[in-house]
Amino acid sequence: MIGILGGGQLGRMLALAAARLGMRSHIYCPDPDSPAFEVTPHKTVAAYDDEAALAAFADAVDVITYEFENVPAATAEFLAARKPLRPGANALAISQDRLAEKAFLAAKNIPVAPYRAVTSTAELDTAIAELGLPAVLKTTRLGYDGKGQRIIRQPDEAAAAFDALSPKPLVLEAFVPFDKEISVVVARNVAGEVRAFDPAENVHRHHILFTSTVPGDIPPGIAKHAAMLAKVIVVALDYVGVLGVEFFVVPGTERPSLLVNEIAPRVHNSGHWTEAVCLTDQFEQHIRAVLGWPLGDTTRMADVVMENLIGDEVLSIPAALTGATQPHLYGKSEARPGRKMAHINRITAKT
Repeated sequence: MIGILGGGQLGRMLALAAARLGMRSHIYCPDPDSPAFEVTPHKTVAAYDDEAALAAFADAVDVITYEFENVPAATAEFLAARKPLRPGANALAISQDRLAEKAFLAAKNIPVAPYRAVTSTAELDTAIAELGLPAVLKTTRLGYDGKGQRIIRQPDEAAAAFDALSPKPLVLEAFVPFDKEISVVVARNVAGEVRAFDPAENVHRHHILFTSTVPGDIPPGIAKHAAMLAKVIVVALDYVGVLGVEFFVVPGTERPSLLVNEIAPRVHNSGHWTEAVCLTDQFEQHIRAVLGWPLGDTTRMADVVMENLIGDEVLSIPAALTGATQPHLYGKSEARPGRKMAHINRITAKT
């Protein structure tokens, strides 16, 4: 029995992958309408700080994982003391705090954008003087899909941006004039085996991932370097499971370079393409890793573009099913603006 913290679409897809391997899944989530509840009869509806419910959940499962990085640290530590938690609480603590994440990466000589911690408007003014404008002010926690950040282009915008963002502290990042965004989905198992999927080229629309294209328009050297950095990160974290690593590709006078934008300690939206064209997709790979099994083959057998369907776009699925397409709907009861409802993988012959 695999315990999964979080009942969204990623938890749902993990439970489906576990079922294909003959495993059962127990979903823990405070939202009674979680779409993951529809694919397994084993569930707990309770708050993440309900220690009685957490203890009963831990007693009912053999290993615990999660589908989102904002699991409270106290919850992770409580569960890790009772059953194997994979990925571990340390990886979760680093990746859910942008300052801790950047400090960790910088300590491992992995390039990130210049940044400064900000706890007051005076510190923000100092950080702006050091990093220059434009710059991006972000929350250190709970940000996703463009939420929890503001671009500061002029000095007089700083105070309003600081007041608008919470919780504090914040982090100011130098604005990166990147050429494109790419990501690598990488996995490591209990025995230390590491495998990476091909890098994807990502396009965002309204700060939400729109498409992931594989192969992307990525120079071979950059693709190889991105995979290498992703592997370095999972090893340095002593990580077990699937990890998403997002990069900026920055143009240079001689050759482009890479900066890590962020890491996500879970299966990743930009890895959904693996469902259609890899023998082992990212969800099965994660389940294999947390079970202590050997990792699967990550070879890509065709070219693919993954497209997210947001809000009412899910209604277009019947008309979109032409050619070699693979739809995946998330079973959510209500289509709201900005809500990820489904994705479609569009497959073509491998080039």
